[in-house]
Amino acid sequence: MSYDIRLVNDAGETLEAENPHTLTGGTYAMGGTSELWLNVTYNYGQHFYQVLGEKGIRRIYGMRAQDSIPLLTKAAQLLTDDVDPDYWKATEGNARKALLDLCALARMAPEGIWQGD
Repeated sequence: MSYDIRLVNDAGETLEAENPHTLTGGTYAMGGTSELWLNVTYNYGQHFYQVLGEKGIRRIYGMRAQDSIPLLTKAAQLLTDDVDPDYWKATEGNARKALLDLCALARMAPEGIWQGD
């Protein structure tokens, strides 16, 4: 199980970057994709609730990307940097990396709106 988190326009259509990105999650496009989308495992949920409150990562849903950057950055700073090469391992560092990857997407389309699940 996972969160499918994407940036959409006001019509609900997934936004695309000018150039492909290679941000990866639980599932991803080999060779990159221009879609502003990230799949994140539910395994990190406990950490998202810890740093983002009772809604966890869903706190950003409906939020403009530019408005989410400070929130995501602050949340990432509250987690350790113990990234594990096993993507599925629920370390703070792996959850932190996912938050920073979402920040990277937000910077690509600051006017986008987060949508997920």
